[in-house]
Amino acid sequence: MKSREVNILPLKIMKLALEATSVINVNPLVTRFFYEVLAALDGPTTLSIDAASFWSDTGAPATALPVLSTENSSFEVFINGVLQMEDISTYTPGATGVGSLLITVPAGSSIIAGSPVTLVVTNYAPTSDVDIVT
Repeated sequence: MKSREVNILPLKIMKLALEATSVINVNPLVTRFFYEVLAALDGPTTLSIDAASFWSDTGAPATALPVLSTENSSFEVFINGVLQMEDISTYTPGATGVGSLLITVPAGSSIIAGSPVTLVVTNYAPTSDVDIVT
């Protein structure tokens, strides 16, 4: 019987030979609204600000608050220049009318007359472009 020599090649991971580049644009649309508190508020109470009571970045009265894009948006509330906790604010966009912002002033907290309230609404419209070369 003749002996036969067998060459065994080592195992190897096979991969695709390709290159990919991607460009992602976030495209934020930031809208700011401003309000000045008319009278001092001591908690517990709620400050209700409708859209028509806000001013826009141009100083013109606001007409409606923007709708928040599902999963691609956020809003922030600043009182006297200080960012506030999310759970004290309720934002209602203009889709159901002109919109409003409710701020819950907890017990032991207060807002002094003349304090500025700034509402910042950010909606994102992301785009992506992927180029794959094989």
